[in-house]
Amino acid sequence: MPSALTSFKLFLPDNPLRNAAGIFVLTTLFYFVGAELRLVEALSLFWPLNGVMAGVFARYAYLNRLHYYAVSYVAMLVYDAVTTSWGVASLIINLSNMVFIVTVALLVIRDKQLMKGRPDPINALRLFNYCLVAALLCALLGAFGSVGIDSNTFWPLFADWFSEQFSTGVLIVPCMLTVKMPGAWSLPKPHLEKWLPVLALIVSVVASVVIGGAGSLAFPLPALIWCAVRYSLPATCLLTFMTGAVEVILVANSIINIAVAAPLSTPMMFSARLGIATMAICPVMVSVSVAAINALIKQVSLRADYDFLTHVYSRSGLYEALKQEESHPHSRFLTVMLLDIDYFKSINDSYGHECGDSVLATFARQVQKVVGEDGLVARMGGEEFAVVIGSADSRQGFDLAERIRVSVANHPFVWRDRTLFLTVSIGLGSGNAESRRLTEVFNKLMAEADDYLYRSKKAGRNRTSARLPDEIMVAEPERGA
Repeated sequence: MPSALTSFKLFLPDNPLRNAAGIFVLTTLFYFVGAELRLVEALSLFWPLNGVMAGVFARYAYLNRLHYYAVSYVAMLVYDAVTTSWGVASLIINLSNMVFIVTVALLVIRDKQLMKGRPDPINALRLFNYCLVAALLCALLGAFGSVGIDSNTFWPLFADWFSEQFSTGVLIVPCMLTVKMPGAWSLPKPHLEKWLPVLALIVSVVASVVIGGAGSLAFPLPALIWCAVRYSLPATCLLTFMTGAVEVILVANSIINIAVAAPLSTPMMFSARLGIATMAICPVMVSVSVAAINALIKQVSLRADYDFLTHVYSRSGLYEALKQEESHPHSRFLTVMLLDIDYFKSINDSYGHECGDSVLATFARQVQKVVGEDGLVARMGGEEFAVVIGSADSRQGFDLAERIRVSVANHPFVWRDRTLFLTVSIGLGSGNAESRRLTEVFNKLMAEADDYLYRSKKAGRNRTSARLPDEIMVAEPERGA
């Protein structure tokens, strides 16, 4: 069941009928939710539809088509036709909803196109501004359309429309852009320490109820920032949305009393919503920053562990990989190879360093191709490479080294209009290694491999030298090869 849930997709790029049906159902569902939260005939306490649909259209760029927007608009009109008697006013009111949806969706999609290399899925500060602009446009049209069906005049209606659209947009759109299926969430494990930020968030909301006053709306902010630092971006956006929505409902029902001995009025609700929206964007911004920093740290770590030119392990990366192997509690037979490209200096002298770099990269790919997933390949410096494999015995390691040597000798290296054939000298070191002493044994085998590499070079290069049981083995190229 969980696998079926995580694999389900409501929208598909090549299924327009399914997409249209999904948009119609989502629009109707969240229109119903908003309608059930109406304080008076025309206005709603919390209107999730616009934020949800703006997030949907922004997240799935292939839905950004006029006919899909039309489906959403028609769904709104159909719902109003069945449940209200607004008539022509419904056209204007629902058009204002579409203005918010289309404005946010187009601006977010534009952001994605201009900033493809960003490590985070949203730019929190820009999103805040986009919701602000969309809410202003939506409020102008919505208040104009509501004048005839509501007892309030234009400006009170405008204030209510704007504050509601802005606050719900800031709360919901980040969730829609980052939410993942349950199986992909990065939720904390069931340890009390992992849940402390959530517990602090609950306590802060309770404190807002107990203490009251306008300042109490900001009580959850430190806990939300703690959540942003400790949890993933999708989890932070979800917790921020839930906190803001709860606060809006508590304020509207005077459970959080922001006005001492005074009934809740529209200006107070306006202020409360704007305050909550401003608070809500802070943890999202922190979480985006943390995600960007983590991505940068990961990128720097990868650059340190891998050689930039050849894309195999660097010397430090090889040692890091070996340290990770030490956590596996079993012994093994280890073979360490040192490979040195023969007469590499003459390639640089004759064809230039650009050619030399190309040769190194191609050589590394060829070695990695032969080794496959059976071992680790690293560039130790210059034209010297190392291969570390777990083998059954020294003979198996020697045979792999020979396959590498022959493969390199038979592989043409093309540079512009020239074809070069390289050879490589190899030295081996082999021995038993316990996991907890893997790095220490590796260093000893490296010294042995270095000694036999020297023997291969001294014997004429293009050779593999190693200590096998009861003999020293030197494999030479076949004559005429």
